[in-house]
Amino acid sequence: MGGAVSAGEDNDELIDNLKEAQYIRTDLVEQAFRAIDRADYYLEEFKENAYKDLAWKHGNIHLSAPCIYSEVMEALDLQPGLSFLNLGSGTGYLSSMVGLILGECGYRALVPSALGQRGYHFSYVLITTTYVVTENFFSFRFDFCEPSFVTGNCLEIAPDCCQYDRVYCGAGVQKEHEEYMKNLLKVGGILVMPLEEKLTKITRTGPSAWETKKILAVSFAPLVQPCRSESGQPRLVQLPPPAVRSLQDLARLAIRGSIKRAMRQEATRGGGLKNTPMFKRRRVRRRRMETIVFLDKEVFASRISNPSDDTSCEDAEEDRREVAERTLQETKPEPPVNFLRQRVLRLPLPDPLKYYLLYYREK
Repeated sequence: MGGAVSAGEDNDELIDNLKEAQYIRTDLVEQAFRAIDRADYYLEEFKENAYKDLAWKHGNIHLSAPCIYSEVMEALDLQPGLSFLNLGSGTGYLSSMVGLILGECGYRALVPSALGQRGYHFSYVLITTTYVVTENFFSFRFDFCEPSFVTGNCLEIAPDCCQYDRVYCGAGVQKEHEEYMKNLLKVGGILVMPLEEKLTKITRTGPSAWETKKILAVSFAPLVQPCRSESGQPRLVQLPPPAVRSLQDLARLAIRGSIKRAMRQEATRGGGLKNTPMFKRRRVRRRRMETIVFLDKEVFASRISNPSDDTSCEDAEEDRREVAERTLQETKPEPPVNFLRQRVLRLPLPDPLKYYLLYYREK
């Protein structure tokens, strides 16, 4: 699926094309798409295709086309503080964008194994990728909803599990599983899933009332039917319930929020938090001067060196040095700076409290 918009040279150009084609229609969704670089979820050898509006699959790694994800994000109508369940969360690209919109007070449960037994391969890819990207969001710019990971088949969710404000399924759902998926929603919640080759939005308007809207035709791999255990009983998947935050956790969010606001004010006043740009030393190109001397009727041509000429190999050496520096910068991009971590570690606080404010993350 995909190919609805032209390819971009970078992530911003891809988003511009999605906006122009009316796949991205709201500011909140646009901000989330711009904050997440799609190439971060590609293997290195395939990144040249990251900004094409095409699906990508490599082994057990799968990404839907950007136009599909943008329609999903718009249909979910996400707001800060909601709970979100992602069935078949793949590489975590969509989940990361959702996490930015939900913010620190939201809740996300991710089930990587929407494709049955292959889910255990998905879980490693998802958890590794998502936590790497999650760490980059703990800067002063973003409030990010951390995920809870659950492994198992999404068709074996315990019947007494909690319900969610928003649910997305990233694999094809057959008609016989429609009611099963609906029961995961709270009243007022929204479910988006590929149902019988149509991306479908279902809104729960009451305990037994639903509104259904077909968005567009899609082609997704179908959900794999669960396998029974040796005892013949299903392996029930328990979803973690969205818990009420403790007073201690709310205090942490308030402290982090105060630090972020102070950092934004500093950045606005003097730009002290911005990365110092690397300015290249401007090099003066030296040229030899050709001098012609007229003496009576004879002409003498001579080459006179400019006093600033450097007859040594400094220019060639400088060229080689600049090429080497440029190549190093292109091959080894600087990791993003976590300004919030730096600020917290400089605070005159006991180390346990610093680590608490950083969610116990190590350097």
